[in-house]
Amino acid sequence: MNDPLVVEVTRGSSVESRHLVDVALVDSVGKLIDGWGEPDRPTLPRSSLKPIQATPLISEGIADATGLNDEHLAIACSSHNGESRHTQVVDQWLDTLGVSHHILECGAHVPGDPAAARDLVRAGLEPDSRHNNCSGKHTGFVAMSIHFQVNPSGYISPEHPVMKQFVTPAVEDFCRIDLSQQRPGVDGCGVPVWSIPLNHLATGWSQLGSRGAGRRLLQAMVGEPFLVAGSGRACTRLMESADGAAAVKTGAEGVFCGVDLREGFAFALKARDGHPRAAETAAEWILDRLDCIDHASPKVLTNWAGTNIGEIRIARKTP
Repeated sequence: MNDPLVVEVTRGSSVESRHLVDVALVDSVGKLIDGWGEPDRPTLPRSSLKPIQATPLISEGIADATGLNDEHLAIACSSHNGESRHTQVVDQWLDTLGVSHHILECGAHVPGDPAAARDLVRAGLEPDSRHNNCSGKHTGFVAMSIHFQVNPSGYISPEHPVMKQFVTPAVEDFCRIDLSQQRPGVDGCGVPVWSIPLNHLATGWSQLGSRGAGRRLLQAMVGEPFLVAGSGRACTRLMESADGAAAVKTGAEGVFCGVDLREGFAFALKARDGHPRAAETAAEWILDRLDCIDHASPKVLTNWAGTNIGEIRIARKTP
């Protein structure tokens, strides 16, 4: 395999920082066809796993039985900014389920979008669980609980019937991994987070692109890219740029995944230092290699006065 991808951050003619990125690239059946660094590196997928975690909504007939549209499916896969459209979709879905946002066990945080956060302050309101970037995923878990007539309370536990019987088996199935001997960690929103080698995570994304349940979710994501992330976010920008050719999803601590919806090639990557700018730059470079987007040039960096002072780019080789 190749050396790790190196993302350089320059200031003037100097390289100020470097990030090393491990990448696994697989074909439509999950066979590793290329890699950089350690393509089998054990990785906590974090939010890049959300589309796989949402597949029971399709495979178990919940979406069809309850009339879920692309907005609902996209928000179930999202790490959104907490902007008004995001919270409106979550609120509408909860309303159709006959429950309030108090049922969500993800906790509350200030919206990720600065304008949305300011609007809350101006209105004299406190953020609630709807503003949590994972509220769409959690609403999906509540929808599963209600569909299966299971008490939603505690749905974030790995032992809850929704997790144990549907969500975790979906992760094992798509990623072709046995998690039975593993004790999961706890994600930022409280759900179980499993350690999965990058090549298996990439395989999971290849299967999302080739199987009916996954394909429907990915089509919802590319159809509603704003709902997947929001203003100024890489996931939204890259899917808009790909114009239906690719679906992508970031995860915390420098994880990024995606799939070429035309040919089925899929990737999973992890910045070793966990920096999102490295993961986003590497993902954009991979999508360019797959001819899903036109990656015209490195990202230009400016200072507060608007002066160009450097760039973020993929280096030619490992230093």
